[in-house]
Amino acid sequence: MLELHPEILRTNGTPQFAVIAWAEYLKLQEFLEDAADLMELRRARAETAGEPTISFEQLKAELDER
Repeated sequence: MLELHPEILRTNGTPQFAVIAWAEYLKLQEFLEDAADLMELRRARAETAGEPTISFEQLKAELDER
């Protein structure tokens, strides 16, 4: 799992900003991109649920016939 070590910057005792190391930022960005991809995949699967499918082998055979 993603582990962050933020430095919290405060104004008058109230948190205002969280600063993280560049390497942690890059890992966080990659994690968020992966999460977005997973959400899109789940949305697409839900939209096509119940539609007919074919196996990879069937698709390959059909394409080889062309």
